[in-house]
Amino acid sequence: MSYAIQWLRSLFFVGQIYVAMLVVGVLFLPAAIVSPRGAIAACHTYVRYVRWSASWMIGLKWEVRGTPPTDEVMVAPKHQSFMDVLAIYGAIPRGKFIMKAILKYAPIIGQFGLRIGCIPVNRGKRGVAIKKMLTDVQAGRALPGQLIIYPQGTRIAPGAQAKYKVGTGLLYRELDQPVVPVATNAGLYWPKRGIYRKPGVAIFEFLPRIEPGLEIPEFMALLEEQIETACDRLNAEAGFHG
Repeated sequence: MSYAIQWLRSLFFVGQIYVAMLVVGVLFLPAAIVSPRGAIAACHTYVRYVRWSASWMIGLKWEVRGTPPTDEVMVAPKHQSFMDVLAIYGAIPRGKFIMKAILKYAPIIGQFGLRIGCIPVNRGKRGVAIKKMLTDVQAGRALPGQLIIYPQGTRIAPGAQAKYKVGTGLLYRELDQPVVPVATNAGLYWPKRGIYRKPGVAIFEFLPRIEPGLEIPEFMALLEEQIETACDRLNAEAGFHG
């Protein structure tokens, strides 16, 4: 298949998933207002739709490896594109994200994100952001679910290097919960920017959990080593050597 044809298919796919987001949001709005369970059902329905439509529209599938958690844990994934947001949320029963504060104003995403328990954080000042993050998480600890936080704070292209931020370590110490790292090579197929989506099978691998009790520097070093080593392996499996 030529690049041009795949690009056009990708353009149609990208457009229709945002239309689908609006449709699902409207259809599930009454249920989401009544209960957070309605919002959770809407989000899982949307993930299933995107996964199904990607498989035949653009020839892109995803595979989940390892054991997705179902208990009260933190989930710390590699963030490469919107695809990993969908795949990781769809693999666990009740995920909730640490998200950029500005996203709470985004149509559909913001309203449903808050309804499922996502925690908006203002990233303008790191110290203030971390303090607010800890306060908000503590206030919401009674809500069941898996708290998803991206250790690098933003989307990172495959093979690129970026610092792991200490906020994840502070939450690890404060919440005293296990952390489940997640590696992926999704950015090879669904990049952080642009229209083109590459056919293939993206991998999302849930790695062995890191139990509570480590000092923050030791935890951060272990988290980075586990995620980066696994991502390099998944990239190589897909034929990428960055």
